[in-house]
Amino acid sequence: MRLRGRKGILEEIAQQKNLVVLDASEYKGKWSQFFGNDRPIHVELGMGKGQFISQMSVRNPEINYIGVDMYDELIRRASEKGRLAWEDKGVDSPPNLALLRANIENIDEMFEDNELERIYLNFSDPWPKSKHARRRLTHPRFVEKYIKKLNENGEIHFKTDSQTLFEFSLNSFADMELVMRNISLNLHREELREDLVLTEYETKFHNLGHPIHRVEVVIGEKALAKHREEKKTKYRM
Repeated sequence: MRLRGRKGILEEIAQQKNLVVLDASEYKGKWSQFFGNDRPIHVELGMGKGQFISQMSVRNPEINYIGVDMYDELIRRASEKGRLAWEDKGVDSPPNLALLRANIENIDEMFEDNELERIYLNFSDPWPKSKHARRRLTHPRFVEKYIKKLNENGEIHFKTDSQTLFEFSLNSFADMELVMRNISLNLHREELREDLVLTEYETKFHNLGHPIHRVEVVIGEKALAKHREEKKTKYRM
């Protein structure tokens, strides 16, 4: 996809140093310095126009969020949505949000091992042709990288409207012997889940009647231990 925008976009986003990061290597292993605290870091890989990551930052001020995308125009739009989301709070720039211009292929250059608590994959490109399977963000070659970047509380949360991609992803996670929970083939079957933050695509596809698929993958040791305890409690009832 080539996303065209007006001239001067790079210069515009480059001036937003308290929100936009153009060189990921500058903060690899030091994202706590960017935010000025040691709170958990949640990352959305492929944030699009930034609605999800912006709203998440407002709902959860105790968590630091990073939205990643490779297109200048999407970074610009996300910066507008981020500031707008915090406007009602009387804040000029989101205190717990960073927008990183980077290619997800280079995730090893963005984050240190064990630096992240959660990775969101929302409506990633399904790459429907079999020959392009390795490009899917839930392919084992990507998931192996995510696992290294996630800490002891680490999780991956994945949503898509593509049944084919969802089936591929479930098999990918299963083949890697990862623990999955909250698997949904139609997330908003009964009604729109207002307890969850929706992406732009999610709202669009839901309005068109498309089922939304979702799964959470538990990675870190502490996250796995908590999951096991929750299962014991659930099935005792």
